[in-house]
Amino acid sequence: MLISFSFSAQTSEKHQKIIEQYADSCAHKQPLFSHKWQQCLDEGLQADSTIAYLWQQKAMPLFKQRKYELGMVYIDKAVQFDRNRYQDYRAFIKCIFAKTYKEAIADFEDCKARYGNRYVMDHTYDFYIGLCHLQLNNYIEAEKCFKGYIAEMQVRGEDWVHPTALFYYGVAVYEQERYDEAIKIFDRALKNYDNFSDVKYYKAMCYYNKEDMDNATLWYKEWQKDAKEGFTINEDNVAYETYPYQIVSKN
Repeated sequence: MLISFSFSAQTSEKHQKIIEQYADSCAHKQPLFSHKWQQCLDEGLQADSTIAYLWQQKAMPLFKQRKYELGMVYIDKAVQFDRNRYQDYRAFIKCIFAKTYKEAIADFEDCKARYGNRYVMDHTYDFYIGLCHLQLNNYIEAEKCFKGYIAEMQVRGEDWVHPTALFYYGVAVYEQERYDEAIKIFDRALKNYDNFSDVKYYKAMCYYNKEDMDNATLWYKEWQKDAKEGFTINEDNVAYETYPYQIVSKN
């Protein structure tokens, strides 16, 4: 065991030197989407093909270019060499980028079994499992996931509840045609993010389905105004991908 531990420590130090040489001092000084970025990382992998971080760095710009199939080959390699660090990242990519929702659920559920309901990209695994169920029209399962996630945040107070989580919770309820309940959830989201245009759109749709055309028109106009000013889902990766149920204004 002592020999194994010593070898692991030496390997880790070796990996760090390769990362510094081929990622920090080479790839990261090149444009993200350039061939030179990839060439630097390839050289690092020629030195040691077991460094998960280098595989992830090869995959990341490809996902941002919507080259999902190619990128997934590399992120699978990252998971192969460091499951603890990169399996939940792969699940996130499958959910938000590649949109392979059943595969994403399988990855997230496996991560939960191994590590518990950890956070990745600002949300717990259950948040993303809820998103996947929403996109698979499993609205009851989606509602359970979002409701549980929100309950965890609410322990610290309503101000700690993420408006995006409330938005999707409301959407899951809206899809089950419980419009009055959905409106109340959307109002909670607007208390934490009062210009959240996507919330206002679905709130308008709730009133439309209730045949309350005055309120439907009012909230539709609110959506148009805030959407035009760019107030939408504020997740970091919204710059690269349209999120589920996000309404992109063409006005």
